[in-house]
Amino acid sequence: MPQNVSQNVSQNGGIAGISKVTVVGGGVIGASWAALFLARGLSVTVSDPQPGVDEAVRTYVAQATPALKALGLDTTSLTARLSFEPDLATAVREADLVQENGPERLEIKHEMWQTIEGAAPAGALLATSTSGIPATEIATVLKDPARLVVGHPFNPPHLVPLVEVVPGERTSEETVERARSFYRDLGKRPQVLRKEVPGFVANRLQAAIFRECVYLVSEGVVTMQELDDVVTSSIGQRWAVAGPFRSFHLGGGEGGLPHFMSHLGVGMERRWAGMTQEKVAFDEPTRRLLTEQAEDFGGTVDELAAERDRKQIAVMRALGETFTP
Repeated sequence: MPQNVSQNVSQNGGIAGISKVTVVGGGVIGASWAALFLARGLSVTVSDPQPGVDEAVRTYVAQATPALKALGLDTTSLTARLSFEPDLATAVREADLVQENGPERLEIKHEMWQTIEGAAPAGALLATSTSGIPATEIATVLKDPARLVVGHPFNPPHLVPLVEVVPGERTSEETVERARSFYRDLGKRPQVLRKEVPGFVANRLQAAIFRECVYLVSEGVVTMQELDDVVTSSIGQRWAVAGPFRSFHLGGGEGGLPHFMSHLGVGMERRWAGMTQEKVAFDEPTRRLLTEQAEDFGGTVDELAAERDRKQIAVMRALGETFTP
C-alpha cells in the first residue's frame, strides 16, 4: 500500500468512481477482497451458488476485522453494506466493478464472463483475480475484450499490498488505467505488467524460490522450520525494504550492479547451471517428509495465520504502508 494512505472515500462514497462492487466467488480470495472493499466504504455483493457461502464470508470478514483495524481502517458496522446474490446476472446488474475469483478452469471462466458481460453495466470495470490464466484467453468469448483485465492479488488481498494488473492482447489502455487508479486509491500497490507471462511475476518468483526450498529440505540440508528461519532472518527482511535487484546493486559496492555481475556473476551462473540438474518433485518420499515436518510449526493453522498477520502488519507499519484516519 502507498505510504500513509487516507482512508477517506470521495464525497459520493466511492473510490475512483466505484462504489458498488460485485465479488464473484466467496472462497478465501473473494472473501478477503470483500473484507477490504467493505473496510474502504464500498458496497459489496458476493455471488456464489455454493451453500453456506453467506456464513463462510461473514466469518472470514469477522476474522479479518482485527487486521483491518490495525491497518488504520474504520471497521464499524463492517457488514452493513454486504449482501449476497447467487444468481450471477442479477448480482452484477448494478456493479461499478466486478472482481471475479472463480475456479482456475478456463471453461468455467468463459461461462462466467459471458454472463457477466451480458448483464453488467456498460461502464463497469471488469477484473479477474486469476493466478495464471491470461486475460487474452479468458476474453476470447467476450464481445468486447477491451473491457477485461487481470487484477491478481497476493494472498490475502485485505493485507498484502500487491496487485498485478495484467492486460490481455486486446485490453484497452483506458481499462488498464482505470484498474491501476482504482487499486491505487483503494490503498493497494498495483503493478502493471508489460506483457503476459504464465503465472505473472510474484507467483513465478515464489515458485522458483520454493523449488529450491523443497530441494534443500528433501536433501536433508535443513528442516522446513530451519529454512523458514534462514529466510525470515536474511533475504526476507532485506527484500522487504530493497528488492533483489536493488540488493545486488548495493552488493556491488560503488560499482553497483555492473561490478557485481563482473565479479560475482560467473559464480552465480555456475550455481544456476547446477540447480537445473537437480530433480525436485512432490514424489511420495518428499510428500511424506514435508507432511511430517509440517506438524512442528507449533500451532494450528488459524493460530499461525494470526501470528503471521500480526507480524505482517508490524512490517507494514515500519514501512509506512498503513492507512491514516
